[in-house]
Amino acid sequence: INPFGWSSSSDASGSVSPAAVLGFVVGGERNLSVNNRIDSFIIATTGSATDYGNLTSSFTYTASCANTTRVLTGGGDGSVIDYFTVATTGSASNFGDMTISVNQRSALSNSTRGVWGGGFGPTNVIDYVTIASTGDATDFGDLTASLKNLTACSSPTRGVFAGGATSTQSNVIQYITIASTGNATDFGDLLEANNSLAGCSNSTRGLFAGGYNGSNINRIQYITIASTGNATDFGDLIVARRSLAGSSSSTRGVFSGGTVTGSDPVNDMGYVTIASAGNATDFGNLTRYGYGVGGTSSGHGGLS
Repeated sequence: INPFGWSSSSDASGSVSPAAVLGFVVGGERNLSVNNRIDSFIIATTGSATDYGNLTSSFTYTASCANTTRVLTGGGDGSVIDYFTVATTGSASNFGDMTISVNQRSALSNSTRGVWGGGFGPTNVIDYVTIASTGDATDFGDLTASLKNLTACSSPTRGVFAGGATSTQSNVIQYITIASTGNATDFGDLLEANNSLAGCSNSTRGLFAGGYNGSNINRIQYITIASTGNATDFGDLIVARRSLAGSSSSTRGVFSGGTVTGSDPVNDMGYVTIASAGNATDFGNLTRYGYGVGGTSSGHGGLS
């Protein structure tokens, strides 16, 4: 029995889903005493997050992905990738290294593979790992352009990267087929050029929220992952922010943390119902304040 009161007999393959989908907010920037922290919460409920454990070191501007049994985070401390087990609380362990040593990457996954793209520089590199094993990442291919501070989401077959920045903000949405390797392909455009936004999804619809384009953005927009085309307006966050985290179940998206003014972080969380459109509603609070946080869950759209 895990500390959230539900039982799980799953293993590292991700083949068995636990009874409750947990959201995770990992690492982050501002306070060095807490930017190694892992927060968790049950997405189907509302309320404040719980301290789940610690990373192996401080991870700032990290990017996280998961299957139903393991959470991976990387790109926030050089090339290091950490992992921890969904069903138990406690500290993370080292998984391996990325092919490059940068932060400000984005991450997505299905039940088998974790994929990271872009990063500080900026760079166009896409890496991948097999979640059930440990070891160093392998080159997957390239983004359509070199980008940092982009975001990502996925279905079981397709990974989508959105936004980001070079010397200016980008409105580009691009996609890959997760089970293969190769370069990303153009998907469409965001409603505005945007970086430092958050992404999450169910198996059908991807959401992109917040971000920065000269000022903080409160817009939430969405795409249909199986198709291509431009994003559509979904609604608004509770307050405009950037460098926030996205987590999701098959029904809900939760957006956490970020910064509202300058480099002052926030700890609040808001949620939406993915299948409908509308503004975010208050969910609760993180255990700390932080931006540049990594977000994922044990039941996102890549695992459906």
